[in-house]
Amino acid sequence: MKKSDEYLQFKLRLPRELAEQLKRAAEKNMRSINAEVLFILKNRN
Repeated sequence: MKKSDEYLQFKLRLPRELAEQLKRAAEKNMRSINAEVLFILKNRN
């Protein structure tokens, strides 16, 4: 299996303020925005 087969790419529309919050959180945690989203999704209850 190719690595590209393991991931799905898609566009996501977010309200501007939410996108800014996500960007700030990613910077604070020294992660990319993508890594921050994955972290949040994997650690939700």
